[in-house]
Amino acid sequence: QVQLVESGGGSVQAGGSLRLSCAASEFTSSSYCMAWFREVPGKEREGVAGIGRDGRTMYADSVKGRFTISQDNVKNTLYLQMNSLKPEDAAMYYCAAGRTTYAPGGYTCLPVHAMDYWGKGTLVTISS
Repeated sequence: QVQLVESGGGSVQAGGSLRLSCAASEFTSSSYCMAWFREVPGKEREGVAGIGRDGRTMYADSVKGRFTISQDNVKNTLYLQMNSLKPEDAAMYYCAAGRTTYAPGGYTCLPVHAMDYWGKGTLVTISS
């Protein structure tokens, strides 16, 4: 069973940057879709950024051009670089590992239901 531990959350001013990290207990990039999700009270958990087994990245429209997902296969660590943060980016951020979801034209790692392993989350707060 894959264990995931997030870190790097905190409080930052709007327009600032944060880098989240997710340490995995085993090598994951060749076996799983890896992704970052976020959740705020009263709303459904949503996929933010994902990286497939072939290294292809994908992003929610709301974060394209501002967030970058990457992974270090030596350190078994997933990252999320978040720039130009907005108040609406405030949320609990979760790292997850799971199955590829195939669709016409390609695949995605962002469906919540396809993730099998979850971290406990790291909180990001944004001050305006």
